[in-house]
Amino acid sequence: MGSFSLWHWLIVLAVVLLVFGTKKLRHVGADLGGAVRGFKQGMQDEGEPPASDATPKS
Repeated sequence: MGSFSLWHWLIVLAVVLLVFGTKKLRHVGADLGGAVRGFKQGMQDEGEPPASDATPKS
């Protein structure tokens, strides 16, 4: 079997574009990017104490 050739991947890409269309794929990419961005922000916020705990209470 081995690895797939360049022609195989071009045909797969063409079929995916025909089935889903470029507009739907663009939305999927934007949603995936937003999810990754939210995950990274959540990981950064996890190491920091919450803002309400950082202020001293009088």
